[in-house]
Amino acid sequence: MARSKASERDDRRQLSRRGLIKWSLATGAALGLARWKVFEVLEDSAGTALAADAACQPTLRSVHIVAGNGGFAWFQLLWPHNEVAAARNNQFAFHAPGQETLAAGTDKVLTLGPQAPWKNLPGRRQVSAFMAGSNETHTNRPTTASTLMNQSIFAVAASLQSTNPSVIPVIAVGDAPYGDAPGAPRVSRVGSADDIVGLFNSAASREGGLLANTVDADLYTAHYQALIGLNRAAGRSTQLKTYETTQKAAGLLGTNLASVLTPTADDMNRYGINAGTRANVADLGKTLMVAAKAFRLGLTSSVIVPAMRDDPHGAFNDMGNLTSTVTSLGAVLDGFMAELDASPDDSCAGASLADNILITIHGDTPKNPLDRSGWPDGTPNNANWMYVL
Repeated sequence: MARSKASERDDRRQLSRRGLIKWSLATGAALGLARWKVFEVLEDSAGTALAADAACQPTLRSVHIVAGNGGFAWFQLLWPHNEVAAARNNQFAFHAPGQETLAAGTDKVLTLGPQAPWKNLPGRRQVSAFMAGSNETHTNRPTTASTLMNQSIFAVAASLQSTNPSVIPVIAVGDAPYGDAPGAPRVSRVGSADDIVGLFNSAASREGGLLANTVDADLYTAHYQALIGLNRAAGRSTQLKTYETTQKAAGLLGTNLASVLTPTADDMNRYGINAGTRANVADLGKTLMVAAKAFRLGLTSSVIVPAMRDDPHGAFNDMGNLTSTVTSLGAVLDGFMAELDASPDDSCAGASLADNILITIHGDTPKNPLDRSGWPDGTPNNANWMYVL
């Protein structure tokens, strides 16, 4: 069908808007102007909407969930292979034959288990499932699905995210893999969600610390900003990102973030975590809670988190426990997305954190989807896959 003149005009207008933004940012950098000054000029000359478009972060934040020791198998119950679910065969490793649905509005068929998260997302934002890598049974650090041309996609993502100012660019929990890529920042490793909180809990702001008094903390931040203003290098385009990051760090130095980042009882309820939730699902949920809060505060751009690691060979021997586990897993992922959706993205006017997030899920082995008896580790043709949102 021929496109209307109005549609063609809108496309040309959008292209010209993007061109103006790129030209303005490039010119501003050449002149040594701070990005906020460029946005201010754009707002005065072209309007608030265009300035807001320019101010959006150029790369997404990301969460990478790495399931090891057979635990990746749980995720294929959320998003089963299309033909496995459609067969409705009680011998296949799908727990809910006949209860599956198809995601609406996707380019390719995506089958959803009854406990699958994110069902209400539009088709263009639904999960994509990629055949990727090979079976790496019983390792906690699978790499074949997350390596591209000898570079880790996690490190590649972190390298791209270096354009986004953050205090700690990338955080890995436990022994979750990170890898290497040109320009990738150094990873900060922590043992658990509680330790992520500790990364940002300034010793200076605690009781008895130099900046425990709010007045002292505010004065320190003001002094640091004044120092930048007096430093002629602050106007150089090559220094802008560094100064933006260090200003944020200066503000945080006088802020005790433990109470802001620590999961609350309300958080637990929103994520569906209670006394009966399996520990490995609860651990994943708590880490996602802290990640969402850290994203909201602009503290980090990427979190890599291990998941499950329980090798569920006998899962189909206890359907009640299986259903409870899958339900909790889906609820935790739904809770995370709901929190992101409710959090405005301060780096991009009119958008939420959910609009600017990338999530990957992969693991050592998804186990054999064609055999629920003992749920064997081996997969047809040694296959493996990855889910990406």
